[in-house]
Parts: sequence; structure tokens; C-alpha cells
Amino acid sequence: MEASRELLFFFSALGAFNGLLLSAYFFFFAKPKHISNYFLGALLLALSIRIGKSVFYYFNPDLSAHFLQVGISACAFIGPSLYFYLKSMTTPNREMTINWKYHFGGLLLIVLVIGYLYPWVSNMELWGCYFINMVYYEWLAYIIASAFLIRPIFQKLISRKEKLQGVEIWMASIFVGNFLIWLAYFTVQYTSYIVGALSFSFILYLLILFLFLNKKKGSVFFQEASANKPKYGDKKIEQEEAKSLIEKLEKIMTEEDLFKNPNLKLPELAQKMNILPHTLSQLMNDNLGKNFSSFLNEYRITAAKKMLQTHTNFSLDAIAYECGYNSKSTFYASFKKATGTTPAKFQAQFTNL
Repeated sequence: MEASRELLFFFSALGAFNGLLLSAYFFFFAKPKHISNYFLGALLLALSIRIGKSVFYYFNPDLSAHFLQVGISACAFIGPSLYFYLKSMTTPNREMTINWKYHFGGLLLIVLVIGYLYPWVSNMELWGCYFINMVYYEWLAYIIASAFLIRPIFQKLISRKEKLQGVEIWMASIFVGNFLIWLAYFTVQYTSYIVGALSFSFILYLLILFLFLNKKKGSVFFQEASANKPKYGDKKIEQEEAKSLIEKLEKIMTEEDLFKNPNLKLPELAQKMNILPHTLSQLMNDNLGKNFSSFLNEYRITAAKKMLQTHTNFSLDAIAYECGYNSKSTFYASFKKATGTTPAKFQAQFTNL
């Protein structure tokens, strides 16, 4: 092997090796322990296996067919890992619903069944012409879904009216890096098979540098889980930005009466504001001093008090549903807690006026 090829092998293989180490770090050592770390570990593991296969196949075309099959099979899990990592990062409480298990479980079943029925060693043409393309398009589908998931970041980046926070830069970097690696593999017929591996190595080192710099600054990625630490650590929204967001939030709530939707969720409201859910959650907790439920309930109680005063002929059930409550009992409990009296007694004050 010539010196230039040795260097090429070293740098491309080193990326895959470091990816495996970083994957292990996020699986077992990264703190605080939340599910996003596991998705990031899975993303790095799948990428590292895929890259490792590319590197060894490029320098050894006689590589075992079993290794080739494992490398392509791992590629099927890159897209889902990216999507659910970003989804877990944009969910305020970092908790995920069970649907990720169906995605990964279903893919695992498909990969195992196809691998058993159509092994690479006896179906090389099938894998080379069809299965690989299917995997790449599946990967692309999850990339598109991921782009839709973090579109507020790109909208903020394009408008340049608001400053990106560290966690937003991180998510955008993960997304763009993943897309560039997919692009390198998808266009391999026009470039070189080793470009994907080199792209991964380059992007990985940039991300490691980003992690290192944020670790020195006490970034959220490396904070120890502690009940004594504030929910969002040092990531405070700047005063001017917070003021602008609060004004935007109040305008949307008053003009569109979103609180009347009994099924309104924080991500839906964040989408209306073109910001990430975790940013809205942080704004409410740090700058308004209340959680989403309390914030929403204040608008509902205010609307209910107005209706009880001006619509004395309406039933309490009708007022409850009109103001966004799913049930009469919830309305009664919330109203009494907020006002110290029941809706019926409050309405009675204005019945005979």
C-alpha cells in the first residue's frame, strides 16, 4: 500500500473508530441521562458501522459478504436514529412516546427477514441494485422528516431576526452533517466510494470540537443531573428576545383564541410561533414563571369569567367547553382553585343584574 493510500486509510478508518467510541460514550457515560443520548449513540453506531464497511471494502474488495451485508443493514437505522434524536431534543421533557419502538422494531424485523431470505453472498445483484437504493431512499425520507421537525431553526437562521442558541446550532449541525454524508453516498457514482467515509471523519471531528468547547463552557450537554440546578442551566433567553417572544405569544393567544382548543399541546403553540417547543417551555418557565398548563389555564379562566358575567343564560357545561375544558369537573376544579369560588356562585352574582 502506497503512503498516500495508507494516509487515506488511516484518516477514513479513524473516523469510524472514533465514532464507535463516541457512540459508547453517549450510551453509557453522557450525563444527564435522558433518551436523546441513546438516540445519538445509536446514530453514531449505525454511521460508524456503515462507514467502517465502506473503508474496508474500498481497500479490500474481497471483503467477506457477511460484513458487507451488516454494513448496509446498519445504514437502515441511520435515518430513524437522526429523526428520533432531534425529536427527543425538541420535546420539552425529553420523554418520548412509544412509537419509536415501532420504527426500530419494524426495521429490525425487516432487516433480519430480508437478510435471512436473501443473503448477500447468494444475492449480490439484488442487494447491489435494489436493497441499497431502498435503504438510501428510506434514509432520505427520515432526513426530510427531520428537516420538517427542526424547521423553526432554519426559519430563524434565514430571517436572522433572532439569535440561534447553542442547542439549536448543535441540532442543525447534526442534521446538516447527516445530510452531507447521505449525499456523499448517494452521489458516489460521480465521485469516489471513499468520499462518504472521509466526509464522516471530517464532520465527526467538527462535532467533537463543538462538544469540547461546550463542555468547557458548561453546556447543557455535559451538565450533571442535579435537582439544585435550574431547569435550563446557563441557557437563558436574552432579555430582548424574551420580550419579543412574549409579545408574539400574547398576540397569538388573544387574536386566535388558541386556548379554546381543549387538545392544544405545547408543540402546536410553538409551531404557531415558529420556535422550538423547548424554547417555548423555557420562555414560560424562566420568563413567565409558569408551566404550559398554568399558562393555558389563565386564559381559559379569564374567558370563563367574562362569559359567566355576560352570558348568564348559558349553561355551565356550554361555558366550560367554549373555554377549552374537556369536562365540567375539570372546569369546576380549575375555576375554584383560581378564584376561590365555584362557577355557579360566580355566575349567580350577575344573574339578576
